[in-house]
Amino acid sequence: MNQHGVQWFRVASVDELPEGRVKSVTAGNRSVCLSHFDGQWAAMDNRCPHQGGPLGEGSIERGAGGQCWIRCPWHGWDFDPLTGKPPGGHEDSGQATYPVEIRDGAVFVGLASEPAHERTVTDVMAETLVNWGVKHVFGMVGHSNLGLADAIRRRTAAGEMRYIGVRHEGAAAFAASAYGKLSGRPAACLTIAGPGATNLLTGLWDAKVDRAPILALTGQVQTQVFGPGAFQDIDLSSAFQAVTKFSQLVLPSSNHAELMSLACKTALVERDVAHLIFPDDVQTLPSAARAGAPAGRLGGSVVVPAEADLAQAVAMINAAKRPMIVIGHGAVAARDAVIALAERIGAPVVTTFKGKGLIDDTHTHAGGVLGRSGTPIASWFMNEADLIITLGSSFAKHTGIERSKPIIQVDFERMQLGRFHPVTLPVWGEIAAFCAAVAPRVARPADAADQVTELAARWAIWREEKSRRLGEDRGRGVHSAAVFEALTRLCPADAIIAVDVGNNTYSFGRYFESQGQRVLMSGYLGSIGFGFPAAMGAWAATQDFAEFKGRKVISISGDGGFGQYAMEFTTAVKYGMDITHILLNNAELGKIAKEQRAGEFQVWETGLHNPSFAMFAKQCGGHGARVTAAQDLDAAFAAALAIKGPSLVEIVTDPELV
Repeated sequence: MNQHGVQWFRVASVDELPEGRVKSVTAGNRSVCLSHFDGQWAAMDNRCPHQGGPLGEGSIERGAGGQCWIRCPWHGWDFDPLTGKPPGGHEDSGQATYPVEIRDGAVFVGLASEPAHERTVTDVMAETLVNWGVKHVFGMVGHSNLGLADAIRRRTAAGEMRYIGVRHEGAAAFAASAYGKLSGRPAACLTIAGPGATNLLTGLWDAKVDRAPILALTGQVQTQVFGPGAFQDIDLSSAFQAVTKFSQLVLPSSNHAELMSLACKTALVERDVAHLIFPDDVQTLPSAARAGAPAGRLGGSVVVPAEADLAQAVAMINAAKRPMIVIGHGAVAARDAVIALAERIGAPVVTTFKGKGLIDDTHTHAGGVLGRSGTPIASWFMNEADLIITLGSSFAKHTGIERSKPIIQVDFERMQLGRFHPVTLPVWGEIAAFCAAVAPRVARPADAADQVTELAARWAIWREEKSRRLGEDRGRGVHSAAVFEALTRLCPADAIIAVDVGNNTYSFGRYFESQGQRVLMSGYLGSIGFGFPAAMGAWAATQDFAEFKGRKVISISGDGGFGQYAMEFTTAVKYGMDITHILLNNAELGKIAKEQRAGEFQVWETGLHNPSFAMFAKQCGGHGARVTAAQDLDAAFAAALAIKGPSLVEIVTDPELV
């Protein structure tokens, strides 16, 4: 209600505040200390001028002559509730007071009509984020990022970006990392100073080592208390130095639009971590600067291999009787070109674990995953190959590419070429450009092996072995092979699957047969807890990009992994995220127990005490189901996948049957 330049707000009912008490209330966007004493009602600014203590959480005290004072709960400063004046001895002249009216049992506080919002430094920077195409921010709003958070709120209110409030900052970083891995575009994560900022580090390292673009926006204490050890003051520049490609402090004198533009450009071009530190007092400084934008800041990205390298590659391929192709996650944008090349030369295509899903396992040239998480099919062809063409893979020990064989390695990053050992032909260039250049110049020799027929035979052997394993039952839970056999049949072909780490992930790589799904994982960091927050990031990408819209998001973890960020299930419920989580519960850190046995150590401290995760999901407001027998998997999966919101299927599994 607006009356003569005063806007009235209903803040409480009269029975909410007994005589002799004070209370914090909100009028519009303003926090107000409401008091009730001697039959009177009064209202003043709620923020104590000393250190910002909430006066509405204080008390009414009696002084000499019965004078009433409102006492700040933090350090005991007193103020007259009717005038806002202190009793003397304080430098501040007092608190602003506001008129109060009682109407029909309700308390109203009158405030002068608020002036139009004055654009701030963080408004400029949030507008710059929007201009660079940043569509999602994950994070937690707190006391040292309020100005920045309000600028992001304004952009969300304008429909220009979306915000996801998480329960732990580590989940924000994992979600943003997965968003970058899936889309190739950066999302941002927002935190306060100190512990909020440091909680990001694991997820930021995950993004860094897997080359995912990501932005970290961290609050900081006020500039005047840097250094001497104020509350939550840590040296964030040093703390983030190793994990970031770009990290800068936002100062009053900074070129704020340029800082944010450089952060966005670094994340995009370098596929790395960019970080900005926002001191509390800088966030709300007025600014009339123009927002930054990417126009004129980005060039083309296609690196065409040198002709001499192409000619040598063509000669090697044309001479090979048993060539094979290994594709890693770096080939994600070139999968069609790679498959076309494989078909032309009759080569099997195997993937690294990070590259799982880049070729359907039903394709006639597919050989599954190579390495510890892989299939005997891929290993057999690796042993038989006389030429390995490896595209966008890093030669990680987990994959086990045989270094003694002739190798053509193609990568757009020169430092990845021959990184761990020399290769026969390192080729610098984009994978799609390489495939396009060599495909018209190569052909399968007449005396080359018929590897497509061999692939079919090897798949038949492996599927027969998987079928035998389905019959194994020790009475201690479901076999992992049964879990992923059922998921192979029921999983939508266009699903996005985020996997955690541990035995559950090894079993997924070994038993699940992909049919076009995109797979996200914590590849080189291998961080437990990645799975569910990553699914949140993937779901956010389905809201932002047409190519992912409407695709089902599935996450897979063990009980140990889900326990790391279990409360994020409530985040998924809050935002209506269409995520199905598949949880293999074996009541232990199964992979670690297995490693202890392999190292001839005693199995120690790997057992877990778990709740009913299915019941937990229901209590959070989602769908939950518990499976203890393999014959119940299909019904549980079908029901969970049909839910348009968060669902969880808890499967009691045998830790030995992986």
